[in-house]
Amino acid sequence: MASNSILYTLHSPILCLFVFFSSFFCHCHSLDDFVPHNTFTVSSLTYPDSQLQPFQLRYFRVELPPWFSSLSISLNSDVNLDITKARKIPKRALPIICFREGSPPLPEASNTSIIDSGLAPLTNISIEGIQGHQNLEQCYPMQRYIEVKLTNEQISPGVWYFGLFNGVGSSRTQSKMIVRGPSYSFSANVTVEGCSSSTMFGRYCNQTVDPLSCSLSDGRNIAENVLEAMSYNRTVESLLVCGSTFKTFCLRDGELKTYHLDMEGVAEELTISATNVSLNLAKSDSSSNVSGVSLMGFARLGAIPSVVLHDYSSNLTTGPLVIRSPKVGRWYISIAPLDLLKELRTANDVSVCYSMESYVLQCPYGKTGPNCTWNRYVLQAIVGRGSSPFESYFMPIKEQYFEGPNFSVEPLLSNTSNHGQEKYAWTYFTLDVPRGSAGANIHFQLSATETMEYEVYARFGGLPSLDNWDYCYKNQTSNSGGSTFLSLYNSSAVKIDFYILYASEGTWVFGLRHPVNRSLSEDRTIMSVTLERCPNKCSSHGRCEYAFDASGATTFSFCSCDRNHGGFDCSVEIVDHKGHVQQSIALIASNAAAIFPAFWALRQKALAEWVLFTSSGISSALYHACDVGTWCPLSFNVLQFMDFWMSFMAVVSTFVYLATIEEVYKRAIHTVVAILTALMAITKATRTSNIAIVLAIGTLGLLVGWLIELSTKYRSFSLPMRISLNVLHRWESIKAWGHKLLKTLYRRYRWGFMIAGFTALAMAAISWNLETSETYWIWHSVWHLTIYMSSFLFLCSKEARVLDRDNSIVPNGENERGSNINYELARQNSLPRSV
Repeated sequence: MASNSILYTLHSPILCLFVFFSSFFCHCHSLDDFVPHNTFTVSSLTYPDSQLQPFQLRYFRVELPPWFSSLSISLNSDVNLDITKARKIPKRALPIICFREGSPPLPEASNTSIIDSGLAPLTNISIEGIQGHQNLEQCYPMQRYIEVKLTNEQISPGVWYFGLFNGVGSSRTQSKMIVRGPSYSFSANVTVEGCSSSTMFGRYCNQTVDPLSCSLSDGRNIAENVLEAMSYNRTVESLLVCGSTFKTFCLRDGELKTYHLDMEGVAEELTISATNVSLNLAKSDSSSNVSGVSLMGFARLGAIPSVVLHDYSSNLTTGPLVIRSPKVGRWYISIAPLDLLKELRTANDVSVCYSMESYVLQCPYGKTGPNCTWNRYVLQAIVGRGSSPFESYFMPIKEQYFEGPNFSVEPLLSNTSNHGQEKYAWTYFTLDVPRGSAGANIHFQLSATETMEYEVYARFGGLPSLDNWDYCYKNQTSNSGGSTFLSLYNSSAVKIDFYILYASEGTWVFGLRHPVNRSLSEDRTIMSVTLERCPNKCSSHGRCEYAFDASGATTFSFCSCDRNHGGFDCSVEIVDHKGHVQQSIALIASNAAAIFPAFWALRQKALAEWVLFTSSGISSALYHACDVGTWCPLSFNVLQFMDFWMSFMAVVSTFVYLATIEEVYKRAIHTVVAILTALMAITKATRTSNIAIVLAIGTLGLLVGWLIELSTKYRSFSLPMRISLNVLHRWESIKAWGHKLLKTLYRRYRWGFMIAGFTALAMAAISWNLETSETYWIWHSVWHLTIYMSSFLFLCSKEARVLDRDNSIVPNGENERGSNINYELARQNSLPRSV
């Protein structure tokens, strides 16, 4: 992280947010006990109950205008998490909530521990300023009920994102056939309150804030007064003079006067000074200059500064407050006299009077730096043919023509150092990330034909420098590559290549620091700045997809990786080559177990069952070959549908086969089952409840088959239609019917095979429940073996000979009509029934 020469005295807005966010976990409402004044509801968004499946995420965008008063977030969920045991829960199974200013949070890209940052005692955090734009993310374990109210004194205006994650880590983006883990439901309500008057601010909207109106002035007319205050010994080319309608103010000890100033573009300096400082004694009604008066000036971006909470401060009686390279946005300036009674203890009513002056130094268009001698270029976004506005490249606005997206750097470089004090100069490039594309990534490339002497610095909202930057690249050993949201790729001595992940929408400035004494005649360095969806094209191990946040205002891209890789850019190898071969063999070869039920069905001339088992084994093998990345003869979705559909049909067909009914009834049952299982396979095929549903459908098919069989072939087993009034006789009839039915079932099946089949089916259910993302290939292979073996054993359990209506035995497969003919012939010839 960059070392900043300007000392951030105490809090920063983001840390203050997280300190107050501790109220989430103790269910406090300390910020709700005040009644806001002069406020109105700017926006109120309610998100209804939604499900968050394992490894899913949901983003929410909240816009806070400069005049907002407070932000209220209420979140309800069914998460039942013991926060004291959260450290023992693996990150892939931990539900968390993350916050980030400017763009969506991305925990996988963070270099901080989510558990440590979320469970640390927030009240004991060492409060210090945050330098840079890359550390503005914090994550916390989810709770059942979360409620917080934050005011404009605690967080800054702008765009904020919070995201809900049901598990994080490299495996979150890994492709999975079956996802295991709990899902959570949640609902949220976000309300933004604003101050009714633009001149009012603060928690209660009861603090008066005077706007500073700026006008462009010729620096040469006021150079004699201004340059001395700004420590510039030169002619100012362009200067914005800002002031309020009142010229002189008087403040008592401890009072605070606040102003606001809108920085709409990149500027070199913001100077705040106080003139005509004098001490006003009310008793004598006179004023005099007192050299020991302390008139402090405080400045803060986006929120009202105070004595203990500010970004910059200075004693204005000894010199101006100079903010170099101020960021774009609304700046708040507070002026307060301190310890006046120490200077004049005998006075009862003492105030200090002053006149405030502020100046915004802006160099002419295309210039910046000392004496406005360094070059600054505006990069214009150019949308490629057929691309969206969020997939574009940036080119300098210049008369000469460049072939996009690359342009030569040498003709654009500055060739003047800082008064000869340094041998390096700076060249700046400014670009704007469009609204709604905070989920895109800035891709910066710099390549040369020989070893480069460039250093690259990037900053959001302002000019970067050696003391103030968000991201930097000096060389391969000295860079901010370990920083959050910066990812380096293939950088070397002749190439700089990095992504700024999920870049905030707004103004970005890139600064090149380079030697001055170098030849600019040769085009040896090529630069490219693009706005892209997925970093590094998902490292060629996945596909780039995109979605919208809950409000639909921001589109964000993400990588959906293959089975062997994960991470936000699919660069993390989860399964190595050896493991890939093992998994491929196990998942594909285990489907060879389908040969056993298919062979038995063919041997019994059950051609429909033979086709189903053969097709199920082949489709499952092809699907898993595609799933592990070996070979995809058809699209993944088609193969997945075929695998699950054939598997569902094979299971149900096994149950239907156990009932001896005519083919016309089997065709009817198979048709109904095909429709139901096709609907299941096309909608959420991988859900666990499908196993129970398929078994229920199979059992129902078997029962229907038995009922059809009893009603057509075994009419002697049916109960008498006439109800007997003799209870004892009726009970004996029921017992006889039940005994005959059990005897029939006993003689119908081979119960040794039946028990073995149920055992194999139980093993299949156990292996299904034991599947996880890490052990999926093992237990799913066991699932293939056991489910096919259970079908084979069930097929074998059906007796090859079946009973006719007189409990005689006929060959299996003989239909009702053939059985009746044999029966009539046997009776006529008085011969025993043929076996």
